[in-house]
Amino acid sequence: MENSFIVEVQSVEEAQLLGSERWSVDPEDVIVEVLEESKGIWGLFSKKRKMQVTLNGELHLVKARKFLKELFSRMDLDVIPEVAENGSLNLVGDDAGIVIGRYGETLKAIEFITNLVFRDSLKRITIDSDGYRERRLKSLEKLALAAAREAVRKGRPVKLEPMSSWERRIIHITLKDRSDVTTSSYGIEPQRYVVVTPQIGKARKYGKSLRRN
Repeated sequence: MENSFIVEVQSVEEAQLLGSERWSVDPEDVIVEVLEESKGIWGLFSKKRKMQVTLNGELHLVKARKFLKELFSRMDLDVIPEVAENGSLNLVGDDAGIVIGRYGETLKAIEFITNLVFRDSLKRITIDSDGYRERRLKSLEKLALAAAREAVRKGRPVKLEPMSSWERRIIHITLKDRSDVTTSSYGIEPQRYVVVTPQIGKARKYGKSLRRN
C-alpha cells in the first residue's frame, strides 16, 4: 500500500481524515501538505485545495503504535509507544517499568501479541521499554562469559535458564569466537535454553594455567 496520495478537499482536517481511514491510523499520524488552492466556480462554492497526504512513518509501525496506545489505555497504564531511530517501538511513561515484568516476561508477551495481530505485515515488530533491551543485552553478555568461565573451570556443561530466541542468540554470539567452549540450544519453546559446553582439552589446559598462576 502506498504511503502517500494527492486529494482535492476543502480542509486539512478532511485530508487527514481521508488518510486516517485509508490506512486505519490516527489522524495525528497523517501529514498533510497544501500543494495549491483553486477558487470555487464564480465564487459560489467553497474553494478546494490540492493536498498531498502522507503517512508519518512505516505503516506496520504506525498501526502497531495505535494498537498499543489503545491497549495501554484499556489497562489504565501511563505508557506511550514511540518509534525509535532503530525502527523499534519504545515504551515510555510513568508505568513503562510495569510492562517489563519479571525478566522481561510481560514485555515479551506484549511483543508476541503485537506481532500476532500484525502478522500479515511480514515485518517483525520489536518492542522495548525504557531501554530495557540494552540493559538486558549487557546482562546476557556478562552471563555468557561467566558461564563460559564456570564450564571451563569445572570441566562440565553449564545449563542456563530458559530464554527467548533473542536472548539465546546473544549468548551464542557472545561466545561464538571462543575456542574453549561451544554453545547449543535445547528444549521446546518457551522452555528452550542454552548449554555452554567446555572443549575438554581446552578446559584442562585452562585449569593447569590457573594452578600455575
